[in-house]
Amino acid sequence: VQLQASGGGLVQAGGSLRLSCAASGGTFSTYGMGWLRQAPGKEREFVAAISRSGGSTMYADSVKGRFTISRDNAKNTVYLQMNSLKPEETAVYYCAADQRGYGSSRYREYNYWGQGTQVTVSS
Repeated sequence: VQLQASGGGLVQAGGSLRLSCAASGGTFSTYGMGWLRQAPGKEREFVAAISRSGGSTMYADSVKGRFTISRDNAKNTVYLQMNSLKPEETAVYYCAADQRGYGSSRYREYNYWGQGTQVTVSS
């Protein structure tokens, strides 16, 4: 499956962005999906995940209450709505697919990765 992330950009602290990740070449509805991010000089960090049906979601503690992951299996797309963004959340955001169907907080459990989209939050 190929993943194409989009929607990143420059936003002021406290602002919002909505990331999208479009999938092709596979059966999207069978994959758990996740969003992870990586800031310069730091390890890749889990942000949010959603099961193949969308019935189960999980979030990093740092984003709970501000970020929402969702998916539209008819459109082969997963979304990440990010509100109240903070400067320390500046990073490249990646979407990833878990062929087990669950989504995971562990990046090693993802099988396919998109190219990433840059999110920059200015103070």
